[in-house]
Amino acid sequence: DTADPDKLVQCPYDKNHWIRACRVPYHFNKCRKNHPELASKLKTCPFNAQHLLLPNELAHHIANCTDGRTVNLDDHHTEVPSKLKVPVSSWQPPESEENWEEELDEQQETFIWGASASGSKEVKSDSSTCIPPGLRAPRTLPWRK
Repeated sequence: DTADPDKLVQCPYDKNHWIRACRVPYHFNKCRKNHPELASKLKTCPFNAQHLLLPNELAHHIANCTDGRTVNLDDHHTEVPSKLKVPVSSWQPPESEENWEEELDEQQETFIWGASASGSKEVKSDSSTCIPPGLRAPRTLPWRK
């Protein structure tokens, strides 16, 4: 039972070690460092990384692994239950009031700051049009010292 954290598991590196299931990953890391020659020989089960076996035992284990049976049972269920089906969205975008093609055809006059709307394209050089009263333009700019 993999749900029981206090279940005792035998260490594959040292058969005298019995470890609680919740401590297996930590213990395996320690024993792997203490037994490097055995660690290089052991193979990992494709269904459960905590199953470490010698290569000659691996084929038999894969055929009988309890974790492998649960994986194989899931392969046969290809139909999605009706509760999990996602509805198709029926959202439609609202009609737009803008038409960029029509705006291009209107050929509006290009906006120029300081130019009058009366049709003259002269830019006013009067500094009072841009700066409110009581303020003045700086004499030096901070990046030009």
